Amino acid sequence: MKILVTGGAGFIGSWFVKYFLKNHPDGRVVTLDKLTYAGNLKNLAEVINDPRHSFVKGDICDPKTARKAMEGVAAVVHFAAESHVDRSIDNASVFLETNVVGTGVLLDAAKASGVAKFVHVSTDEVYGSINSGFFTEDSNLRPNSPYSASKAGSDLLALAFFATHGLPAVVTRCSNNFGPYQFPEKLMSLFITNAIDGVPLPIYGDGLYTRDWIFVEDHCAAVDLVLRKGKPGEVYNIGGEKDRTNLEITDLILEKMGKSKSLKTFVKDRPGHDRRYAIDSSKIERELGWKPNHSFEAAIERTIAWYVANESWWREIKAGKRTAP
Repeated sequence: MKILVTGGAGFIGSWFVKYFLKNHPDGRVVTLDKLTYAGNLKNLAEVINDPRHSFVKGDICDPKTARKAMEGVAAVVHFAAESHVDRSIDNASVFLETNVVGTGVLLDAAKASGVAKFVHVSTDEVYGSINSGFFTEDSNLRPNSPYSASKAGSDLLALAFFATHGLPAVVTRCSNNFGPYQFPEKLMSLFITNAIDGVPLPIYGDGLYTRDWIFVEDHCAAVDLVLRKGKPGEVYNIGGEKDRTNLEITDLILEKMGKSKSLKTFVKDRPGHDRRYAIDSSKIERELGWKPNHSFEAAIERTIAWYVANESWWREIKAGKRTAP
């Protein structure tokens, strides 16, 4: 099977490209990425010269680029997105352009190309915050940040193309990913790299905001399963079943790294901060047979070890010195 992966030079996208090629010897991948600040060809170093892989630098918002990239592909796995909540608070327009308009362009191209499956990768943040219990795929969408609102809009576009045009689109909604190659602005990667340097770990508010965490490779396995067996028109929640407060995550990182808890620094909360995300992943387990394979603590240790061993990858990023992809 030949597939198109958008955003394939980013954190989760690059993991998926490598996962797919490793687990499908007869598979081929076209990676489409604009190479914005979070896109990095170093993330694809293992496969960049693989004859089964080709890279296209381009913008998903450009119809000609989208149509060209889809030539001869059987399916699309759409990761490309602006994804950092803080950045969306500062400037929502780029999130609307990439996440909503870009997804619409890709859906139009997929319809014209007659692809057999379009997997739209989304987030549990579209559901908003929940004090207790768990969101299911049938829960209302109540996004509270410009980022999550833009993703909710793109989810609805994908499902509308299924209902209106019969495009075989599927939506996945995943909880917080972590692992090697994550851009060091997200909580895990930022806190690990800060701890390596012995600088403060900034914790929003009281630190009791709760998130479900999933190791990125488990997420990729779920998306691969949805690509192959997911039912068009359906939504699948993908969770790691590892709820932790931000304070618990911070303490665990410092403990695993042998660092002083004095590095914890409480900072002013961000606007519209969702208190708790929690999703029910029983549907994908029941219908497709997926469950996360990595233990949370083992995955944390693996992630820490990678950042310790790969300082050159993240230091130039944090120093703002990465001038070329």
